[in-house]
Amino acid sequence: MSNPETLLELRAIAQRYTSGQRVFTALEGIDLTVHAGEFVALLGPSGCGKSTLLRIITGLQRPTSGQVLYRGQPLRGVNPHATIVFQTFALFPWLSVAENVEIALRARGVPAGLRTPRALDLLDRVGLDGFENAYPRELSGGMRQKVGMARAMAVEPELLCLDEPFSALDVLSAETLRNDLIELWTGGHIPTQAILMVTHGIEEAVLMASRIVVMDKGPGRIVADIEVTLPYPRRRKSPAFTEIVDHVYGLLAGQTQPEDIEMGVAPGEPGPTRALPEIAIHDLTGLLEHVARLPTLRTDIYRLEDELSVGSDHLLRLIDAAELLGFATVVQGDIHLTPLGETYVDASILGRKEIFAARIRRLPIFKWLFAMLRATANHHLEWDVVKAALALEFPPDETERQLTTLVDWGRYAEVLAYDTGNSLLALEPNAEPNIPAAARDGGAPQSGL
Repeated sequence: MSNPETLLELRAIAQRYTSGQRVFTALEGIDLTVHAGEFVALLGPSGCGKSTLLRIITGLQRPTSGQVLYRGQPLRGVNPHATIVFQTFALFPWLSVAENVEIALRARGVPAGLRTPRALDLLDRVGLDGFENAYPRELSGGMRQKVGMARAMAVEPELLCLDEPFSALDVLSAETLRNDLIELWTGGHIPTQAILMVTHGIEEAVLMASRIVVMDKGPGRIVADIEVTLPYPRRRKSPAFTEIVDHVYGLLAGQTQPEDIEMGVAPGEPGPTRALPEIAIHDLTGLLEHVARLPTLRTDIYRLEDELSVGSDHLLRLIDAAELLGFATVVQGDIHLTPLGETYVDASILGRKEIFAARIRRLPIFKWLFAMLRATANHHLEWDVVKAALALEFPPDETERQLTTLVDWGRYAEVLAYDTGNSLLALEPNAEPNIPAAARDGGAPQSGL
């Protein structure tokens, strides 16, 4: 059998952004090849640069360095052989369903007499026959996304790029659309030669793709390239399916590192500043309580997605927070509750706050914030002042999230106050009391926090 034809090749792709005097690296050292006949999923946590990479591949964005080749030729400008479907439906509300598809054909110079029959044929293939004269407002979210896919396929792209196409849909609509796309792809009902899909859903990637390219962040990079040979249709509960899901979770969750590595450094110090996971405290508590009810105080991470009804990206952020605070460790794709995690779960409401406060006082980013606040006359700072300081450490879109998380965690622990009306952060009177012994010594694992 001859080797499959190479459509896309990325060589040493890097993407950097400058904010003031600081340079942020979004992507580094990306090497990737996509062949005809492949359904490739780009999988990774939020912020790892998946969507940025997709824009580079389609020619909507130029990389800072590296080379993009399509069929062996350097890509210059927009890739005429690729099209992209975004997570938002991006339909023209004043055009009918058929007209939304036809507009893509008109942009490619298809004669007027051929546009309507081709549009109607595509709408029939995606199951929208009978809705050609409807307007987007009359359709469900799943049906609107089908129109978006029909419009993308109308120009018969060799490479169909999907940027989290199911994330804006309800669960049932997303599942139906996934199955429809797989049926079109495996049945040869679309002219596309390869599909490249961005997702942060681990099960979604295993369900659909023939290859999973796993990415991590800090900076965005490829950490694994996994071939999925399971036959279609794939069954989520089969041992082979769950084995792959478990393996990918293990890659993304990693292993709990020694405390100095897990915590990172404070802003302004040499080395990477540790970003706080964007999570709600009650969600973290729910995760810990669930694991605490298990006889062994541990479980495979992949099981938690169904048991807690949370997405994989959200689940990984919760586990990251549990590691950072010393409530859990991760070993070979399993989450283990630490003695401190047990103590936190068993504590009263006020006891949990005290333990949480003791743990965040250990984090370099909180120590940095407390030092800034102590240095002012009234122990308070304006939101924008702290935000400007954080902007030296994080990309613009991450800065606001980090400050919001700092305030949320600090208010829960009763070590920070925030005056919404005046946009002021302030130290609470008990911001830095003596650290309780249980949180200082007894519960911290040897590795992790």
